[in-house]
Amino acid sequence: MQSSARIREVHDSHTQRPPRRGTARARLLVAAVDLIRTKGYNATTVDDLCATAGVTKGAFFHHFDSKEHLAVEAADHWSITTSTLFAAADYHRLTTPKQRVLGYIDLRASLIGGPAETFTCLVGTMTQETFATHHAIRDACAASIFDHAATLEADLDAALTESARADGIDAVGLARHVQAVLQGSFVLAKAANDSSIVIENLAHLRWYLDHVLE
Repeated sequence: MQSSARIREVHDSHTQRPPRRGTARARLLVAAVDLIRTKGYNATTVDDLCATAGVTKGAFFHHFDSKEHLAVEAADHWSITTSTLFAAADYHRLTTPKQRVLGYIDLRASLIGGPAETFTCLVGTMTQETFATHHAIRDACAASIFDHAATLEADLDAALTESARADGIDAVGLARHVQAVLQGSFVLAKAANDSSIVIENLAHLRWYLDHVLE
């Protein structure tokens, strides 16, 4: 199976009810990804998480001190799962840095479709709700988002045109801009209940990158 297809498969699996197997901790982490992307952090209760994971409250509190603790661990789980899959994606095998960056954008576009909870970002969703009230969650989400952005920096730096550099564009800022377009597009898609907004914004981003990279 091609790695891009595998990413789609695992991406979709986050929207399914956790299987009745594996450790209670693992099932709760999968439940958190599912429910928080669907309902949000504040609306997701410990009872919801236990029911979806098929575990008792005793099992929940054996593994996690609180819902906040689970959310922090869920952000780390999300980072590990998605980072592993993106690291194995086909676009890394493209010849030039520019092709690899555009291949990344094409892959992100291929993951968009269906209800918002099937393609939006767990850590982006939690950040919007918790940035001022749950600093541990915010910090875990920030690490996930910025660490993922950093995976693009080497190719962006190698591909930036001299004119773009002269205008003050650098790889770190551009990598963060890519993530800003993605996260902002997820918000707009939710607001309009229309996933095509993400596709449209990624097309604009791809055009821009095509002109500032060589």
